[in-house]
Amino acid sequence: MSLSERLQRSWWRPEGDALSLLLTPLSLLYRLLFAAHRDLFRHGLRTVARAPMPVVVVGNLVVGGAGKTPTVIALVRALRQAGWIPGVVSRGYGRQGHAVQVVTGACTAAEVGDEPLLIHLRTGAPVAVGRDRVAAAQALCRTHPTVNLLISDDGLQHWRLARDLQVLVFDDRGIGNGRQLPAGPLREPLPDALPPHTLAVYNAASASTPLPGCVADRRLVGAVPLADWWRGAAPSLAALHALKGRTVLAAAGMAHPERFFRMLEAEGLRIERLPLPDHFDFRRLPWPAGAGDVVVTEKDAIKLHPDAQGDVRVWVVALDLRLPAAFIAEAQRILRRYQAPDRHDT
Repeated sequence: MSLSERLQRSWWRPEGDALSLLLTPLSLLYRLLFAAHRDLFRHGLRTVARAPMPVVVVGNLVVGGAGKTPTVIALVRALRQAGWIPGVVSRGYGRQGHAVQVVTGACTAAEVGDEPLLIHLRTGAPVAVGRDRVAAAQALCRTHPTVNLLISDDGLQHWRLARDLQVLVFDDRGIGNGRQLPAGPLREPLPDALPPHTLAVYNAASASTPLPGCVADRRLVGAVPLADWWRGAAPSLAALHALKGRTVLAAAGMAHPERFFRMLEAEGLRIERLPLPDHFDFRRLPWPAGAGDVVVTEKDAIKLHPDAQGDVRVWVVALDLRLPAAFIAEAQRILRRYQAPDRHDT
């Protein structure tokens, strides 16, 4: 086990371990630096730009995935159904370059990032990526002037773009040992109570922290062959259940692949696990030739071209996450309060 793997294992033990305790002084230093950086924006020592429309920030307090991308997709769909015209801004983690770029269907994951491209393809919403989220918001507003709501994906610790609502996403791991980096997984401390204009979503069977929040309905909606997925075909449970009765290779390049594996097993599939690094680029196929049937997530499919799958049958398994009506109603109440016609452009 590498030092990195050893460290991350210690993060998710409720009380940590000797390695976590050893790193606690560094966590205290991290906490001071983090607070100093945040306070530069809070006290006006660094500029905070405000968009000409409400901004929702979706993020998590811990390192790694907790379900932000499915939450963003669910928010886009629910708020669009409620009458909003949402657009999404994102850093575009893992992409080549840092310049601002508006995502189109012709883009690749290498150019704009796997998650922004997936959000665009799954929702049809305008998406702009860039290290400078203010510039990304400006580019999106210029190219899509009808947008009246911005969702900032993984923007919780990016204070330069002012937010009107922030959504904290947790999975079943909660906050692990409760310590900040590098002794624990926390990017910032867990607050004693939800801050103003903040909602929490649990991408889990039940709440995994003391903070009040809604529990999202998360389920697999089915499978579809990789080539058909790229053509826009819908997944089906019948196709997923047809994989029962034989062992399939389940590959997942995400921060917490075990969750995906357990969901497959809950549907009755017999799987061989192939966990991959988060944002795995698939420049080389991670499975051997003749592997038979392979199932992947949509986040992985976005980087897999059907011509490159060889003689392996690759199936894309889609996930659906739905937010309770009460959550969407509360989000709208907050957003409408801050929707002002006299806002200045960023």
